[in-house]
Amino acid sequence: MIEPLINASILKRAQESKLIEFSIINFRDFSTNKHKTVDDTPYGGGSGMVLAIEPIYLALESIPEKTYKILMSPQGKTFNQNIAKKLLTEEHLVFVCGHYEGFDERVLEFVDEEISLGDFVMTGGEIAALAMIDAIVRMIPGVLGSQESFEKDSFYGDYLDYPQYTKPREFKGLKVPDILLSGDHAKIDKWRKNMQEKKTLEKRPDLLKNK
Repeated sequence: MIEPLINASILKRAQESKLIEFSIINFRDFSTNKHKTVDDTPYGGGSGMVLAIEPIYLALESIPEKTYKILMSPQGKTFNQNIAKKLLTEEHLVFVCGHYEGFDERVLEFVDEEISLGDFVMTGGEIAALAMIDAIVRMIPGVLGSQESFEKDSFYGDYLDYPQYTKPREFKGLKVPDILLSGDHAKIDKWRKNMQEKKTLEKRPDLLKNK
């Protein structure tokens, strides 16, 4: 699930430019039973299987460097741009991804933080981790080629992004705003700032609660 996405597009180019390095660790490689299983039935009964503590612990212990360990969990704090900025400051991130049912609760003793992609449940943590990785990697200097490329994104600052347009000037009666064709960059910048505030107020007023 993970390899095709880290070897495509921006993430692939970031690796080729030596700006980031990925490693994938399989819990199953650290199973201590002959069947190489990594889950078992829950104590106390219940449906499904629970990922066991031992193979996850051994997998984490196999990493020699100092790392910041993130458990992908619907019970964690909700991921956002500010968390992405914070994680960008860490030299080595580890994303612990489960699949199907949950983890043995004792895993929490060996990670630094629980993070969720949102208030919904997924089959596993892999896709959520990849989404977070993409959000973090694109902020590494040199990955997008221009610092401005991500600094004007929605959520990077305090507001949503301003509207963007390209050719043609008119499509099915829908026209590009005249101000963007004026060549007056001071007026364009002012218009974009006003539109950021307007869009944020209309679409995500919750972002303005602390203003």
